[in-house]
Amino acid sequence: MQNFKSIEIKKEEIVPIAEKMSGEGRRLVMIHGYVDKEGQKIVSYHYEVGDTIEAYTVKGEDVLPTISHIYDVSASWPEEELHELIGVNFEGLNMKGRLFLPDTMFEGKGQILVTPLNELVKKTQGIKE
Repeated sequence: MQNFKSIEIKKEEIVPIAEKMSGEGRRLVMIHGYVDKEGQKIVSYHYEVGDTIEAYTVKGEDVLPTISHIYDVSASWPEEELHELIGVNFEGLNMKGRLFLPDTMFEGKGQILVTPLNELVKKTQGIKE
């Protein structure tokens, strides 16, 4: 069973912590974020340290440094996702474009389309109705 340890940090500590963890061969488990009840953006970096998950959390920042140059796609994908979903900008991140939402979503147009699994299977297998 894994233990969990949560540590609040400042944004200036994100890159040095990632470099330290990478240098020690620690795995970046996930980066996730949300907007709390007060409207603050919360971003948390989870690393596997032995039998413990260490979560380093930054609160209330709109701009954070990327760690994609350290953890490659393990960091770039969630950073792009957080940019798109809660509006956090990651300095130095090479954005590849929208992951989920249509470009018109933030202009008050468009909608998130959810495709039922059976339709998705038909489309990916080239089955026509």
